Amino acid sequence: MALLPTFTTLGSGPTVLMLHDADGDHLTFAPQVETLASAGYRAVAWDMPGYGYSAPIEPYTFKSLAESCLTLIDALQGGPVTLVGHGMGAMVALEVAVRKPSAVGRLVLCAGGPALDAQATEDWVSPRLQALDAVLAAGGGMEALAQMLVPQFVGTGALPEGVLLANHALSKVYAGSYRRALEAMPTFARGAEALARLHVPTLLVGGEDDRCTPTIALQALAQVLPDARHVSLPHVGHWPQLEDPEGFDGALLDFLATRRILH
Repeated sequence: MALLPTFTTLGSGPTVLMLHDADGDHLTFAPQVETLASAGYRAVAWDMPGYGYSAPIEPYTFKSLAESCLTLIDALQGGPVTLVGHGMGAMVALEVAVRKPSAVGRLVLCAGGPALDAQATEDWVSPRLQALDAVLAAGGGMEALAQMLVPQFVGTGALPEGVLLANHALSKVYAGSYRRALEAMPTFARGAEALARLHVPTLLVGGEDDRCTPTIALQALAQVLPDARHVSLPHVGHWPQLEDPEGFDGALLDFLATRRILH
């Protein structure tokens, strides 16, 4: 049995479980926790194993991460849940849905998911690993890394408060956990064939300015998934839920209200 990861929760109603990116922790969904709770949902945001107070796991694989997430879903006793995954969290969400479809009623993939082109994942991971190595070699820490990386990947219209929160969340990540997460990302093994069998209503939300997960990548993923639609937010980069919380929350709430759980 996997250890129960730590999480924050607010509200009551259908469960929406949010899975953060390698670049942050549960704080990167702080605006959505409040919005969802106010709209009649139980909003849950986890700390991925190795992040926050969640114990690290061995081996650090998508199988192990999915098992940890399923342990949390079972503990919440609110399934099937809506999984909202940002960046690497979108990969974890898909792995959970593939492994146990009955646990997931809906999927929201935010600025992430498997790149159908392996080189695209490498292009996402390499600059972060290089920046981490450079900062640590210079005697800096994760706060310096956040100040270096976040401005490179936000959009031209990003809400300043959202940028500050993205900086704060990344600065709190353990350097070792960050490295392991980045190194794990290229190992995601669910290709188009497996995803094409995933009959779960899915919303893909990205930013037009996102250099990590560009619009064309999300559109390609939406074509593979059997029941998916794509929303692109203008002047937004890699943190849509923080850079444009109003636009992101509007798309999310509309999806939750209008899409039927297929079971």
